[in-house]
Amino acid sequence: MRQRLADVAAQLFTDRGYDAVAMVDVARAAGVAQQTLYNYFPAKPDLVLDRADDMLERSRRAVADRDRSTTPAEALRSQVHGDIDHFAARDAVFARGEFPAQSVISASLRRYALAFRNDQAEAIAAAIQQTDPAVPALVARAHASALTTVMQAVTDGIGEAILSEADLAATARGLHVDVDAALTDASEAFRSTAARFAESS
Repeated sequence: MRQRLADVAAQLFTDRGYDAVAMVDVARAAGVAQQTLYNYFPAKPDLVLDRADDMLERSRRAVADRDRSTTPAEALRSQVHGDIDHFAARDAVFARGEFPAQSVISASLRRYALAFRNDQAEAIAAAIQQTDPAVPALVARAHASALTTVMQAVTDGIGEAILSEADLAATARGLHVDVDAALTDASEAFRSTAARFAESS
């Protein structure tokens, strides 16, 4: 039922755009009561960014539970590459109604996406403080923000490729290369920073 409702919503968003579709429209198109829809998706943004709390927790846990020889960027590398592959494998027409494309089109959804990235950065920063207590809170927050910027750039790149009907496989290959470069740079910076504060503590 959850997947069916999400698919119906994605089709409506494809046809009309996120901002023009109300929750009642999704319920009617799916042939269910509004309360049934709300049981699965408490708010409209959840229809395009399903299980946002799980995504946030997954990134937090990857950083908090990483081996101490691994940087936060390295811990998140497989997750970011997995997101690229997931979206690149979607049907291009159907994907127009999903989060990456709709967050490029819709100003309200864009605000929601950026608020989510802010929360994600705070969670990652807290994990860094847990694993590397010598690193100041502001430095941890700045590093976490850089990592979530990479994640959002991937989402934007996929969304723009979907909307422009670009070759998703080629887009994914380019994003994989760019992500590796960005995360390697972030990883090197973190190692240097963490070592400097560890020596001074």
